[in-house]
Amino acid sequence: MDLEQLAALRTPEGVTALATATGLAGGDPLAAAATLRSAGVPAGLAAAALTQAELRRRAAAKFGPDAAGMFFTRAGLEQATRAAVAARRAARLRAAGVDTLVDLGCGLGADAIAAARAGIRVYGVEADPVTAAMAAANAGAAGVADRFTVALGDATEFDVTAVDGAPADAVFCDPARRSAGTGRRIFDPAAYSPPWDFLLGLAGRVPRTVFKVAPGIEHRLLPTGAEGEWVSVDGDLVEATVWSGPLAAAPRRATLLAGAAVHELTGDGTRRAPVGPVRRYLYDPDPAVVRAALVAEFAGTVDGTLADPEIAYVYADTPAPTPYARCLEVVESMPFSLKRLRARLRELRVGRAEILKRGSALEPERLRRDLRLAGTEGISLVLTRVADAPTVLLCRPVPIPEHASPIR
Repeated sequence: MDLEQLAALRTPEGVTALATATGLAGGDPLAAAATLRSAGVPAGLAAAALTQAELRRRAAAKFGPDAAGMFFTRAGLEQATRAAVAARRAARLRAAGVDTLVDLGCGLGADAIAAARAGIRVYGVEADPVTAAMAAANAGAAGVADRFTVALGDATEFDVTAVDGAPADAVFCDPARRSAGTGRRIFDPAAYSPPWDFLLGLAGRVPRTVFKVAPGIEHRLLPTGAEGEWVSVDGDLVEATVWSGPLAAAPRRATLLAGAAVHELTGDGTRRAPVGPVRRYLYDPDPAVVRAALVAEFAGTVDGTLADPEIAYVYADTPAPTPYARCLEVVESMPFSLKRLRARLRELRVGRAEILKRGSALEPERLRRDLRLAGTEGISLVLTRVADAPTVLLCRPVPIPEHASPIR
């Protein structure tokens, strides 16, 4: 995609071609291209329309109905913040009194659009001309072009202290975390674009700075006094965010988004949960809770303990409704032995097994093949360590009554 192709897609002919391509997205690409060509659409415009239609189809999982009117690049879509996460962040910024926000490296505009919808005036900065043009088009499609403007430029050179003659209330940055050449994920923050040192310096210059990072970020890298927030959507860990200055409300936070519900667990990330034996119920914490190092805080909500101090399975005597973990009943516990486990599952007539693991080197799919399950019953197998010994727990899910109030 280049600027000429983007402009062509926004002409009446391009809009028609894109509408036709949208109806063909997800099918045979060769047949779709032939359909567009037979309708008299030039080859270049047909290719651009088909690419956008397919990206919009994929983007629906992140953006819902809004995706149908947006423009995307492949790399931009991969990094773009999910709409629910961006809306939650925007609401938090607005609640903190942010009226103007600079979005350094705004990409396709997902976060900026969410902030603008929350009533914040957003100034976006984007180095790639095509991406910047798409962000501006997306702002128009979202109806927030009056509150979100995009400037073409280098994020590291933009003066955040002189936006319309005054410093911005806050700065947001979502650095690129994929290689420009290969598209591979970048795990070293020093190799982000802008790099980690720039982000730290930015937090030092602007009191209210927020930047998005990979969920695997090491806690020791976070600035002193900053808040590290890990976010999951329907149990899928999607990102981490660093909040600095007055925006830092707690040392560590796990935010769980599930439909319209939002659950937050906070703490300092240094507590250690008590250690004890395997008990009747096992809680498997949400990955945001684990990555935020808030397992001990969660364990306290269910009167739980760990069976191994380094493994984030929490054990308790009673089941309790909680948004922060899945609950399983431990039916049986045994030292791991493939032969013994296979024999026991045969006795129980198990033919279906969900396999969970923490602290085990075993590969679940390889184990599944080795078990040669042939029965009619189902079971959950938990591969873990207890007192540093390889252990397998035979479990079954615990249904929580719908009317029960979740622990908060």
